[in-house]
Amino acid sequence: MGPGVEGALAASGKMVTWSWADLDQLADAAALRLSEAGVQGGDGVAILLPPSPEAVVLLHAIPRAGAVCLPLNSGWTMAELARGLRAAGRPRLLLVPGGQVDALRRELPQVGTVAVDEIVPVREEGELLPADPRVRGAFPELTPDTPVAVLLTSGSTGRPRPIPLTHGNLMASARAVSDRLRLDPMDRWMACLSPAHVGGLALLHRATVVGSTIVTRPDFDPKEFLDLARVGELTHVSLVPVMLRRVLEAADGSPAPRGLRCVLLGGARTPGPLLDEALRRRWPISLTYGLTEASSQVATAPPELVRERPGSVGRPLSGVQVKVQGSQGGKAGDGVDGEILVRGPTVVLLPPHPSPGEGADATMRPSVYLSTDGWLHTGDLGRLDEDGLLWVTGRRSDRIITGGVTVEPAEVEEVLLEHPGVSEVAVLGIPDAEWGQRIAALVVPLDPDAPPGVEDLLAFASARLARSRRPRALRIIGSLPRNANGKVDRQRLEY
Repeated sequence: MGPGVEGALAASGKMVTWSWADLDQLADAAALRLSEAGVQGGDGVAILLPPSPEAVVLLHAIPRAGAVCLPLNSGWTMAELARGLRAAGRPRLLLVPGGQVDALRRELPQVGTVAVDEIVPVREEGELLPADPRVRGAFPELTPDTPVAVLLTSGSTGRPRPIPLTHGNLMASARAVSDRLRLDPMDRWMACLSPAHVGGLALLHRATVVGSTIVTRPDFDPKEFLDLARVGELTHVSLVPVMLRRVLEAADGSPAPRGLRCVLLGGARTPGPLLDEALRRRWPISLTYGLTEASSQVATAPPELVRERPGSVGRPLSGVQVKVQGSQGGKAGDGVDGEILVRGPTVVLLPPHPSPGEGADATMRPSVYLSTDGWLHTGDLGRLDEDGLLWVTGRRSDRIITGGVTVEPAEVEEVLLEHPGVSEVAVLGIPDAEWGQRIAALVVPLDPDAPPGVEDLLAFASARLARSRRPRALRIIGSLPRNANGKVDRQRLEY
């Protein structure tokens, strides 16, 4: 089967296969329909879709219409969706599967909600509509500086922070990763990460550059993945560590499928025992380190290097510079931990902040920022060894990484503080063998003599947070530890 896009249509669930020529035609036609719906240059168009053929079409169509794509996580609660849309500046349109239109129009009246099948011109049975002669040549070419997508990631405030990605950012990333992993048109990538996640978005653009096949799946099922890989339908997949653990459990001790060439693993640090087990079973693990502000991958170790140097995320990608900065602002020596700094064409344009030593108050800078000399300060800790390999060793900030999802404590604290019986909250990550970290909350009740119940608080949070962001453990305590300035001393927090 030739390269293209395979998956189920959101409208009918029918499996379809489109060539890249089909996708090009569909993207042009969808761009025209967006223009007819009132979308103009610079407008934001949000999509609330899992990985799907329609999502791939819209990721290409929206920039062709001169607009900016805002992929949203289909697992968000209504409250999280509303916060995200506000952070993104209230886009002109929100495109969703037809069955969700009425509910979202009621809950989010300030945003125009449109069914995806009104924009993506596909018949119910999955056939393409005839090409529209008005389309070809109607839209300008993209330039490296053209903004094409905005991803929402939590900043130091715990609120969604929009990160703009340009055509140049995504293409530089796609070419560098393709070169590092030696990708070609015969590859068949399983796309199961949300396009609202930078890894999911980058995968879809990367396949376009290479001309390989994308096999989309709205949800990740380890057994389905194994079945498809064993019959040669998949050669590559991007996972986070908790997904790999589930795959190994489903495989029940068997080695990797013969045709599987690469399991790209990122989003969180991979626990050593999990990596050891995968390598022992001869799984082709590729470890990568990256972040949204660098358009996904910064450094990547292909499977052969992971077997030789387990735990390293490899060398920086072509065109990407990485250095490790010590606590005093100087360069850390070989093998010495420090903050990871990144520079290159994949780094997004953020408002610059002075680096340490330039007279800025460090408490006023976000945890991830671009210094005035062009270096992205990631907030992550690591070291470069004598061979130029990068080893990621931790995080400078208080971020919690659970199952590949980045969670700021403040966003969970903000929700729990909405409970009428809560006075103060501190949220932290505690070690977890499966998820990397588990979200835990320490709660000070408003009335110590009549505190809310633990189960009541967990249920309250669950109704307002996506599953990946909910606290899994919670304790009622008398007070939070504070430093001399009256701020919560996070170093002394213990669950």
